[in-house]
Amino acid sequence: MQERLAKFGLTIHQEKTRLIEFGRFAAANRAERGEGKPETFDFLGFTHICATTRKNNRFTVRRKTIAKRLQGKARAVRVEIMRRRHEPVPEQGKWLRSVVQGHLNYYAVPGNKQSIDAFRTEVIKGWLHALRRRSRKSRSLTWERIKRLVTTWIPTAKILHPYPSRRLYVTNPR
Repeated sequence: MQERLAKFGLTIHQEKTRLIEFGRFAAANRAERGEGKPETFDFLGFTHICATTRKNNRFTVRRKTIAKRLQGKARAVRVEIMRRRHEPVPEQGKWLRSVVQGHLNYYAVPGNKQSIDAFRTEVIKGWLHALRRRSRKSRSLTWERIKRLVTTWIPTAKILHPYPSRRLYVTNPR
């Protein structure tokens, strides 16, 4: 492998690179040997997990947002919200819409609904906190008003990307 990568001027990071048992038969093979579940790995912002579907118990790769990335991004957005808290609410809303929509555009894959919901919730909590810190009249900012602002400015968390089998499905009429 190292020789092949060297042809393209690439190298393998020895501490990060390892072979793991992963795939359709990994769980069965590990169960035969008396070992636990197959290992997970992080790649391109997702933790990849061997899983089975609920409907027909078939193998699937579950992709979930890396927890550290999710927490770090939510923390960074919250800091930025606090920095922008004295801007007009429509400006804040436009900026937050772009942040949440960008997050959804990348992370809204099948099986990752819980993580994208968590990110959206953290953004909403941060916005509520920042708006309430604008003045001492925080009681004027009720949940009804926040709900209106959220429905106006922040997109709902829904899966945007289809399953790979659906996305790569090609029909060839003959």
